[in-house]
Amino acid sequence: MAGTPSLTTTVGILIAAALVAAIANWQLRRDFLDRIKYVPWFAVQFCAVAICLVMAAHLVSLLTGQPLHSSRAGY
Repeated sequence: MAGTPSLTTTVGILIAAALVAAIANWQLRRDFLDRIKYVPWFAVQFCAVAICLVMAAHLVSLLTGQPLHSSRAGY
């Protein structure tokens, strides 16, 4: 399908998002005064984990050759 990321791009985005989520988690576990200020770390971690989930689903569809469908799609 045209316009979809390749396997290399998908894995790269997955690794980058996992790294950002790990850094955000590390910042959230630090004392409040030791954190990097003015960065909403919980929101950063939430977005990074959401990207990881989407990229993992895309990776599964790339490796199996079958697109993932919702169980409520009716087909």
